[in-house]
Amino acid sequence: MAGRRSVEVARSTRERILRKAADIASVEGLGGISIGRLATDLDMSKSGVIGHFGSMEELQLATIDLGSEIFKRLVWDPALPEPSGRQRLLAVCDYWSAYSANPPYPGGCLIATASMELAGQSGPVHERLAGYLTLWHRTLAAEVRYGVEHAQLAASTDPDTVAYILQALTSSIKTATHLSAVPEAADRCRTAMRAVLAGDGADPTDGLR
Repeated sequence: MAGRRSVEVARSTRERILRKAADIASVEGLGGISIGRLATDLDMSKSGVIGHFGSMEELQLATIDLGSEIFKRLVWDPALPEPSGRQRLLAVCDYWSAYSANPPYPGGCLIATASMELAGQSGPVHERLAGYLTLWHRTLAAEVRYGVEHAQLAASTDPDTVAYILQALTSSIKTATHLSAVPEAADRCRTAMRAVLAGDGADPTDGLR
């Protein structure tokens, strides 16, 4: 019983550390995370913090994993009950824009912040994030492809281009909200995303290739 309790306490402590790291990284990037800062903010020892991960790199990797899991849980999972293709994509757009408008972090989307920070870097943390972003792109493109194959979208629609458009639109929300103070940025993004997926027979990628 005591062993089980210890495992639960360790898991809870690890989650607290990761949650705090994610909040910091959303504002200042992964480079803003330090063992000393986490120890002070969480009233822990430095050894107590790093003991759950082994190294700063492992902590950063776990923070990226957490950000990806939260994004999946809030954006992709709720859309899964919808039929594949255009209808599921529309649901994704709704959840995605809502997530971007009210992110679970103080600095906006953690994945978006990390993407800007790590774009010109290399190494395991960069590769981990790149893997998640590639998977997300392929997931979106697969839904677009299904929509094309089932006549929900124009036959000439390019799935990869549409996936890039959707990602570009949501990426603009953080800048518009935090730098330009546009309160309706998420709503405008959602409208634009839905226009791309109108399904009215027009090719949303016409003129972009």
